[in-house]
Amino acid sequence: MKKLVQFAALAVSAATIASSSAHADGDPDKGKKLFARCSACHAMGDQNKVGPGLQKVVGRPAGAVAGYNYSAAMKSSGLTWDDATLDAFLKAPQATVKGTRMNLSVPKDQDRADVIAYLKTLTAQ
Repeated sequence: MKKLVQFAALAVSAATIASSSAHADGDPDKGKKLFARCSACHAMGDQNKVGPGLQKVVGRPAGAVAGYNYSAAMKSSGLTWDDATLDAFLKAPQATVKGTRMNLSVPKDQDRADVIAYLKTLTAQ
């Protein structure tokens, strides 16, 4: 019985890890389609719209695009955009950076992973 319980615990752990890595491995093509919602405010290039341009966003400090008028909260957030910070921000912008002007969230884990995978492709438009 003890071995059965250990096996079941191991199986649950493996399934959890597999599920987590599935979300970590987003699909940039699906992310590009999902980005259509974002494009009302954000450009894929370096031009600023209602929100800052997202070219080369991954690895960039938050609040760092020249010529964009960021909220004080974003300027002082101290964040650098990577998988973890983008995931948290896209899931709950106001909870991640209290006082940010962004209010659109991406509630589904896989959708966020897909959008982040797409953002990683925006290296030079």
